[in-house]
Amino acid sequence: MTSKSLQEFLNESASHHSHLCPRQVIGVRMGLLAGQILGLELPQSKKRLLVIVETDGCFADGISTVTGCTVGHRTLRVEDIGKTGAVFVDTQSGNTIRIAPVLDVRQCADTYAPKSETRRYFAQLHGYQVIPDCEMFNVEQVVINTSIEAIVSRPGVRVNCGLCGEEIINEREIKRDGLILCRTCAGQAYYQTAKQNSIFSYPHREEAEL
Repeated sequence: MTSKSLQEFLNESASHHSHLCPRQVIGVRMGLLAGQILGLELPQSKKRLLVIVETDGCFADGISTVTGCTVGHRTLRVEDIGKTGAVFVDTQSGNTIRIAPVLDVRQCADTYAPKSETRRYFAQLHGYQVIPDCEMFNVEQVVINTSIEAIVSRPGVRVNCGLCGEEIINEREIKRDGLILCRTCAGQAYYQTAKQNSIFSYPHREEAEL
């Protein structure tokens, strides 16, 4: 449910990129369908809807434009598994759905594009805007493996890692052998320190004051 039209949302999404692409259209259409199924007014003004997108980029921005969910508000999360799909969670009712394009959505888009349009990109750009929802998306009820409470966490909760000492927020610490660890120190790092790191070595506060 929304007071804006599809075209208004597409224009708004395009304004963030200086152009409109097919994946933005998919994201906008998917967000609109989720709002209809869950019975939510979009874009939301509160934090009732949580969206987990399965890839980043233009697709995610399209969804964000419609839903009002953002990383900054902690209502949009990215679980990058490289799929153009998303899970929509009504945090009040617990209703949870996953929406993804049908497997032959590109071919389907071609059938809805103008016959004179021979360029695949623009055929999809047009077709995605007019394909009926039932021909464009698969929708299923799902249960996410992590509770909403654990995902959202509690405000103001913070601890320090027992090894590196850095602060951990949102209850993302790991407890192991009596220690509180950040995920990096627990072996779940997404980076490693470069061997030659001296160029970024700054003097300690005490040394700087000498």
